[in-house]
Amino acid sequence: MTIQELSSPSGGTEQDARVRRAELIISAVLRVGVGSSLLVVVAGSLLTFLHHPEYISSASDLSRLTQPGAAVPHTLREVVRGIVNLQGQSVVAAGLLLLILTPVLRVAVSILAFRVQRDRTYVLITSAVLVLLLLSFVLGRTEG
Repeated sequence: MTIQELSSPSGGTEQDARVRRAELIISAVLRVGVGSSLLVVVAGSLLTFLHHPEYISSASDLSRLTQPGAAVPHTLREVVRGIVNLQGQSVVAAGLLLLILTPVLRVAVSILAFRVQRDRTYVLITSAVLVLLLLSFVLGRTEG
């Protein structure tokens, strides 16, 4: 008996194929989310420096951007308004939000994958994790 036969007693069922597809989808969600986030952050950084070329030549001007309390959006409404006005800091913030949401989307996709596999236990556990993640966003507060 081979190792593969031991690890897959049924020898490669349709269920195994579904599990593999789910893993590939989850992997793609993570790669696309992180890659998209990176592109948005880079675009926002470029936009910031295009609108404010003095940041490149003046250390004191650059420190206004990088010091605590700098003029960056702090609410979702400010991020959206800044994106509409093509403000680089808002685009960067949107990229960071996308990065934060990527693992949340991964958990949501995992729920669907477990549902397709008819694994009720993991659907319930993963749903509880998703609820906790969403609650932490809704109830979380920052000091400022």
